[in-house]
Amino acid sequence: MHATIMVTKQRDDLLTNIPALRKLDSVLLETLDNFKDQKDFWYVPRDMEDADHNGDWRRDENWWLPVVKVPTDGLSEESRRWLQNQKDSVAQVLKAATAINAHVLSEMHVPENYIDSLPKNGKTSLGDFLYKSITEESFDPDYFVSFLDLSTEHKVLDLKNRIEASMVIWKRKMCQKEKDGKSQWGSTVSLEKRELFEVRAETILVMLKQQFPGIPQSSLEVSKIKNNKDVGQAILESYSRVLESLASKIMSRIEDVLEADRLVQRQLMGEAETRSESEAESEYEETEKVVAAETPNSRKLSDFIGWRLSSDTKKHSSMSDIEFFHKVEQEKEKPMMKSPRALPKKFSYLAKLENMRSPSDRH
Repeated sequence: MHATIMVTKQRDDLLTNIPALRKLDSVLLETLDNFKDQKDFWYVPRDMEDADHNGDWRRDENWWLPVVKVPTDGLSEESRRWLQNQKDSVAQVLKAATAINAHVLSEMHVPENYIDSLPKNGKTSLGDFLYKSITEESFDPDYFVSFLDLSTEHKVLDLKNRIEASMVIWKRKMCQKEKDGKSQWGSTVSLEKRELFEVRAETILVMLKQQFPGIPQSSLEVSKIKNNKDVGQAILESYSRVLESLASKIMSRIEDVLEADRLVQRQLMGEAETRSESEAESEYEETEKVVAAETPNSRKLSDFIGWRLSSDTKKHSSMSDIEFFHKVEQEKEKPMMKSPRALPKKFSYLAKLENMRSPSDRH
């Protein structure tokens, strides 16, 4: 007779996920330690920033956080690259923690009280527009998410609740089909289409998690956590959720520093452009002055004709340009005229009168 010895064995999900979560935890702690000795940026209280900017600095909802400051010339290129590397490392931790948390939640049993609160079909849960978009022949998840109005946290959470509820309804109907041997979907929906719809819905949920990492837990998740009786799943879910939240906060704080640096860089670029425009305007004004000093308006008529005034003609500089021009023309024409001697002598009327003697006085 063989005796059976019972030995303890760790669960596979705990054996796999606990070391992974510890590794992610150590990466986050190491990242935080890397910021201890940095001096490239610092923080000031909100009340000081409020006094300096007259309350105009408030641009987000995290009013309780201090304001990050960077040097007046911005971060160095080395610091900027280092911060980006730290952010990328934390992003990988966030992605892994989110995946573990989602997997653990998917393994939890759906409570009966949640099922009782659901509508009868997935179309009612989704609404006509969402149902039609997910069940269309061609489906692009990126376009679908970008087309939706996700401007507020409430709208994102509402979309998540609708999709998760429809997925639970579809899965229950498929389980009922296998049990009863008949379809609850009707003749128009096949098993392949049902699987396709589930994949599309799951893809949308993953995209929402990645795009909005700080989104609150959905109604299904809250219900699962409250009614969960599995201690191992409770440990994995809570541990991964804490790491997910911490990674999200670290990424947000790093992004605040990078954004402060970008603001300084844009300010410096604006000042440089203003300086360049001012210098260009000054150069233009100087050029205009030089050109104005050499314009034809400041020259005489002789400068256009190419004459060079001699020392004899300079004494006529008091004449106007037109008078001087006519006089020079007359001087040029004199050699071309005939000598006065060759011309017949003409007497004017006055000369004739002078030659005539007045009559002698009568006595």
